[in-house]
Amino acid sequence: MTDQAPVIEIQNLHKSYGDLEVLKGVDISAPAGHVVSLIGSSGSGKSTLLRCANLLEDSQAGEVLFCGEPVIWKGAGPTRQPGDHAQMIRIRTNLSMVFQQFNLWAHMTILQNVMEAPITVLKRDKAEVEASARKYLEKVGIGDKCDVYPAQLSGGQQQRAAIARALCMEPKALLFDEPTSALDPELEQEVVKVIKDLAAEGRTMLIVTHDMRMAADISDHVVFLHQGKIEEEGPPETLFGQPKTERLRGFLSATVS
Repeated sequence: MTDQAPVIEIQNLHKSYGDLEVLKGVDISAPAGHVVSLIGSSGSGKSTLLRCANLLEDSQAGEVLFCGEPVIWKGAGPTRQPGDHAQMIRIRTNLSMVFQQFNLWAHMTILQNVMEAPITVLKRDKAEVEASARKYLEKVGIGDKCDVYPAQLSGGQQQRAAIARALCMEPKALLFDEPTSALDPELEQEVVKVIKDLAAEGRTMLIVTHDMRMAADISDHVVFLHQGKIEEEGPPETLFGQPKTERLRGFLSATVS
């Protein structure tokens, strides 16, 4: 494990659900401090790739590396799964995921939601976690909502609470799975602003998004997936400004129109 190794590296990854092959040999690298955005049509494999990176899904072939450390597997093909439980938990807790649906505990206040995982999973000191949670809720612009329940917040506020919860784990990278797609346009912009601020801080992020403007603004690298393969990738100015393939040109024109 070296400091120079990417935080997340995926090599020749294959993932199937029964006879349906969703990922067909994908390579992705997210170096420290870089934002990598995954774009593509629904069903192209973007969210599956993100879940495989976080070991929420088992892949059938290929390698997943975290800070240069390869995931240890047992079994092969359809029976393959992580072979070292402690390693899997350590990797997952260092890759905080923000989902499309906010997944907040309805019976807990916003502050309790943000504090829960660092206390129960990481066994951190409660007072220290509370100070950290309040800091992150302030950071995402809802520091005054600590004592309310999720149902009392707008969708945009709930998603910002989910981002604060992810940050409170102090992860090495943040994974976003369509973080704005469940929101109305005006609420979407609240969340986009938070994500842009995090990118400006130099946080490592892997983002699945339908928001081409956000991807163009904050990404160091953009990957266009089509039917489980990388069709085209590169810096945003190239991908959005000078797309090489007909498929990407068609996707971008359909997305913009």
